[in-house]
Amino acid sequence: MNIDSTTFGTITIDGKTYEHDVVVRLSGEVVKRKKKLSKKLYGSSHVLSEDEARFLFEKGCDQVVIGSGQYGNMHLSPEAEAYFERNGCKVLLKPTPEAIRKFNRSRARRIGLFHVTC
Repeated sequence: MNIDSTTFGTITIDGKTYEHDVVVRLSGEVVKRKKKLSKKLYGSSHVLSEDEARFLFEKGCDQVVIGSGQYGNMHLSPEAEAYFERNGCKVLLKPTPEAIRKFNRSRARRIGLFHVTC
């Protein structure tokens, strides 16, 4: 499984282009991000809530790679950070172009969340 590229508003994974934020599961399955879990609390999908962190996390995960948007505007709430820490899951938060490079190179049991706009 390889993340090929990203442009503003898109991400291409194994040759398929998605025009929305995505989550890459431990299995490699690509699903649409449930940003409403964060948006209902913060009014924005640029803050990752604890509820969304719970949706994102899977047992056996060592690392969560988060693409914070093309310009890096997304961040984690303190509660989401604490949730990942309590579950022993390291978080790597980088602008999406850099995050996909890190995700592709990582050998950890990882999950990815990639925000494709700002």
